[in-house]
Amino acid sequence: MMRTGQCLCGSVRLKINGEVGPVIACHCSQCRRQTGLYFASADVQRADLTIEGEAFISWYHASDKAARGFCNRCGSALFWAAVGSPKISVMAGLFDQPSGLLMDHHIYCRDKGDFYVIADGLPQYDTYPQQA
Repeated sequence: MMRTGQCLCGSVRLKINGEVGPVIACHCSQCRRQTGLYFASADVQRADLTIEGEAFISWYHASDKAARGFCNRCGSALFWAAVGSPKISVMAGLFDQPSGLLMDHHIYCRDKGDFYVIADGLPQYDTYPQQA
């Protein structure tokens, strides 16, 4: 199944021709600070991802283990990428509708903001579970 998406201004456009993992909500302090709430993303194989407008992507290396990609024109959060991984996490909100994606679980819930409640009934983990 081909899925498409884009950033807020349309400078970065995505095509994914392959499997898209379930949506995972990350509530860690870095994701919360980057997005203002939590980072909802789905993993895809980098080989299945085609990007138009790569010149508009800037990368912030939040740690020595991962980088966060964003549109340098409109500021949209786009990606979370572990160094050396064949997968990349794509922000779920970028996908054109209907996306067909479903939220699966929440991670790093112990770091979530104190101004909201997770009440969707999905599994919640304090860290990143090995089985997820």
